[in-house]
Amino acid sequence: MRHRVKQKTLDRKGEARKALMRGLATSVILYENVNTTLAKAKAVRPLVEKLITKGKTKSLESRRNLMKVLLVENAVNKTLEELGPRYANRAGGYTRIIKLGRRKGDGAEIAQIQLVK
Repeated sequence: MRHRVKQKTLDRKGEARKALMRGLATSVILYENVNTTLAKAKAVRPLVEKLITKGKTKSLESRRNLMKVLLVENAVNKTLEELGPRYANRAGGYTRIIKLGRRKGDGAEIAQIQLVK
């Protein structure tokens, strides 16, 4: 039973799930919109929100915390220099999920996760 278990497993072991979330979060920050399955979009949303909130304060500590999660230095720089100032006056809600329909092969529900302008 899944009592008090809040994290979605996405049918993966812990390390594979962590790598998937890191890669997806990096892509969302770099490209600002990514097409993926609805379950993955819902799972990565809190991670992206927390990363952007960390990026609001431009300090060495926040840079190091972002570097622990994001895979590419460009994503860290973009978070600190572009996204942090863009959302400085916004108290959360930096992403939106738009449902796009179902994938033809397996019927999985596809969604687009994007950063709000």
